[in-house]
Amino acid sequence: MLEGVVPFPPEFAKRYREAGYWQDKSLAAEFAEVFRTFADRVALVEGERNYTYADIDRITDNLALNLLEIGLRPLDRVVPTLPNVAEFVLLYFALQKISAIPIAALVTHRYAEISQFVRLSGATTCIYPESQGDFRFAPVIERVVAESDTLRIRIVLGEAGPGEHSLRELIARPANRPVSELAGITIDPTDPCIFQLSGGTTGIPKLIPRTHNDYAYNSKTAAPVCGVNGDSVLLLALPIAHNLPLACPGIQGFMFNGAKVVLSPTTRPEEMFKLIERHRVTHIKVVPALLIRLINDPAIGQYDLSSVKVIQSGGQRMQPEVRLRTRELIPGVFVQENFGMSEGVLMFVRDTDPEDVRLETCGRPICADDEIRLVDDEGREVAQGEVGELTCRGPYTLRGYFGVPEYNARQFTPDGFYRSGDLMRQHPSGNYVVEGRKKDLINRGGEKISAEEVENLILMHPAVQNVACVPMPDENLGERMCAWVILHAGQTLTLKELVSFLMDKEIAKFKLPERLETIGEFPVSTFGKVSKKALGEWVTKKLEEEKRAS
Repeated sequence: MLEGVVPFPPEFAKRYREAGYWQDKSLAAEFAEVFRTFADRVALVEGERNYTYADIDRITDNLALNLLEIGLRPLDRVVPTLPNVAEFVLLYFALQKISAIPIAALVTHRYAEISQFVRLSGATTCIYPESQGDFRFAPVIERVVAESDTLRIRIVLGEAGPGEHSLRELIARPANRPVSELAGITIDPTDPCIFQLSGGTTGIPKLIPRTHNDYAYNSKTAAPVCGVNGDSVLLLALPIAHNLPLACPGIQGFMFNGAKVVLSPTTRPEEMFKLIERHRVTHIKVVPALLIRLINDPAIGQYDLSSVKVIQSGGQRMQPEVRLRTRELIPGVFVQENFGMSEGVLMFVRDTDPEDVRLETCGRPICADDEIRLVDDEGREVAQGEVGELTCRGPYTLRGYFGVPEYNARQFTPDGFYRSGDLMRQHPSGNYVVEGRKKDLINRGGEKISAEEVENLILMHPAVQNVACVPMPDENLGERMCAWVILHAGQTLTLKELVSFLMDKEIAKFKLPERLETIGEFPVSTFGKVSKKALGEWVTKKLEEEKRAS
């Protein structure tokens, strides 16, 4: 097993094997069978490019061999920051075939995040587009290489420059090595097949090791709960590396069933509507902010969306009104609320649940051996119906973040329950309702932003004496970030100046504060800590007053 990965205790591993949850197969072995079974079916569509299951198997064999040729090795960690393109899917399966481990980075990540991922994982390889908008990746990756003891391979989605390999060339170029070499690679199914990313409340994201055993089970078990079968067609517009689009059930779950995945390069509503109509899409994955945009776009009435059966929503709580309005516009659709975490446990509302339960809850776990406890601050289980922190363990929930034993000692109970930081209560139906969180995170349209990370950067500004970043409500995104600052005497600061300062720190744009408030001193709790609850209430009140005034 890869050093730094926390194993499941032997007695639990035995139980999960005996129950049939774990098959002790690598993802490569799991999908080898899938590629044979559904060989002639179309598996993947991007623009005018169509790939059958047999195409994906053949192309990823070749790519895997070429990755070995340029120096990748089993258990190498790889940081791909790619958009929603077919090359991501091909790369993902090729990495599985050589037992290299991708890290679920995003194309929106910049130097601050990429350098952290490389340092935390000991990555050998970065894979990136030439540019995104006016941002060029190569200079940033060159800086990371210069600072890293491990990073040595650079692969670009485009034309290769000095010291780079072209991903498209690696896909197209016939391999020199025999395909039999892949069969000689031993893959431990208890090793990670991917590192997903935590929200990183400490300001530094944590790496979530998802093993071959648990990640295959995760996708296979989620698929029937979401009504996935061989005739299903999934439209993916959310970032492809996220846990929800990739595996809940996502690309993996749909392909396990011989279904079709259509990639959307954009979240522009009309472009998505065109793809739905053209490909007779049955399933869409959204965050509430995206669904709100879709149902409020005037073009929604101009396209045939009658094929859509399930709209799966995750990332943040959705208001019942949004679900009801969606059903009016797309009759017969099931807007399926879910609660999921990259760390493991998944909850889904079922279409057999009563109407009030479907509208009010985020569902219940997908596995009988998902163990859920809602606990108070002392770790005691709360009474039925009371709010407590979600703690959980089970066959696809991690037992520890990668390489951080001190942090794990705080985040996991002595008996292995993961302290999620999410506040929930159990509905009388047995489903669960999200009531907030203990974690210091801002949930901007499903992207979790560490308040501490941004606060640490703002404190570097010479005008700032102290800062507290809090969520403020937003009708579309759920939450945006407000930075409350105490300035040094005689100093001034505008939001534009603060954003410009933070942009120089090279963080992802979605982490930038969208409102700035100055204050003489912070309110404090009875324990003497800054009361972010009070600050959040104050900015909410200001927003309401501004709305009334306008």
